[in-house]
Amino acid sequence: MLKPLFKLLGLAGLLMASACRPGRDLVYFSDLKQAVTYLAPADNSNEPRIQPNDLLSISLSSLNQESNVLFNSGVLMPAGISAGAGGVMRINEGYLVDKNGEINFPVMGKVALGGLTKKEATERMTQQFTKYVKNPIVNILFLNFKVTVIGEVNHPSTFNIPSERINVLEALGLAGDMTAFGRRDNVLILRDKNGARSTIRINLNNKEVLNSPYFYLQQNDILYVEPHNRSKVAQTSAGNRYIPIAVAAITAIAIFLANAQR
Repeated sequence: MLKPLFKLLGLAGLLMASACRPGRDLVYFSDLKQAVTYLAPADNSNEPRIQPNDLLSISLSSLNQESNVLFNSGVLMPAGISAGAGGVMRINEGYLVDKNGEINFPVMGKVALGGLTKKEATERMTQQFTKYVKNPIVNILFLNFKVTVIGEVNHPSTFNIPSERINVLEALGLAGDMTAFGRRDNVLILRDKNGARSTIRINLNNKEVLNSPYFYLQQNDILYVEPHNRSKVAQTSAGNRYIPIAVAAITAIAIFLANAQR
């Protein structure tokens, strides 16, 4: 009777060992120890630069009310886009940046803003307004600052960001976080810049991603969460679920056989 007993106990041991196999790392920044404070300079927030197809709100304030009305009255469309009566048309109160990085502004005509930060664009527009208005105050906003999150997330979508500043974790939060099948160690970012498309993969299991220049997203970035093999994950999850039951059953049988020998 001892031989079957030892076999059952051995089988229980094998099942326990298989249950203890390391699984997938579903924890963000899992290499960050709980008892350690991680400090790093937060200098990786790159200010977005104006790109073709950006939609800009440009407003003027000055002491001359007539100039304010003139320059804030309408939006001139870029070449190749149909306009309304008189060649003037509003699009959500914004100016569309054309493929050459220019906007078509009333009275001024073409003004090149592509590649500039919002601060630099404000300075350029202020210089332009100074030709017509004394002491102009210019305010520029992105109207279509958006990021897209797709793949293994709970709510994939495109999100408009009014603050013009968002990092990878915030974008995932808007998308309802990753599913259990999402790969946290291999998140893909697609970015268009200066007519070129770049891709980068980041590891959200690693705390060093906090220092990455890609941790903060730019307008029109696409965040893609790659999936694990769903079938293998499902098999692993189901197997681990039943291992404790099997071990308990084998242990009970072993105890019964041991008592029967007495």
